[in-house]
Amino acid sequence: MSLKETIDIDMKAAMKSGDKNRLTTIRAIRAALLEKEVSIRVGGKAELSDEQETEVLVSMAKRRRDSIVQFTEGNRPDLAANEEAELSVIEEYLPEPASDEEITTVVKEIIAATGASSMKDMGKVMGQAMKSLKGKADGTKVQNTVKTLLNP
Repeated sequence: MSLKETIDIDMKAAMKSGDKNRLTTIRAIRAALLEKEVSIRVGGKAELSDEQETEVLVSMAKRRRDSIVQFTEGNRPDLAANEEAELSVIEEYLPEPASDEEITTVVKEIIAATGASSMKDMGKVMGQAMKSLKGKADGTKVQNTVKTLLNP
């Protein structure tokens, strides 16, 4: 079952259950996917690949995390709680996040493959690591792992 079909089914379930926060978030996901679909459309109809759908969801999740930090720093726990609720719904549709061990393993393999030995090679390693871990790991986590492994 595609992500769009899953979202449609979940949206109907949220309507029936009366869960307004969940319904609002699912509608926002659906709108973001449709917007992305329209932006890549050339002539006729376009379908999003799984990777493109994941990009949209990752972007939405990142915005929610940033908002949570902003609202928490701005002493607005009510707004932060709302963003956290939306983030938890969005995360249901994201792939399972990579563990710290998985991230370290992937980064070590990339370092070995590229022959990276110092911080000068960080860009090369980061590019490949983010490609491998797309949608599964936060960029900051990957960056910290790369820095740790390249700085003896």
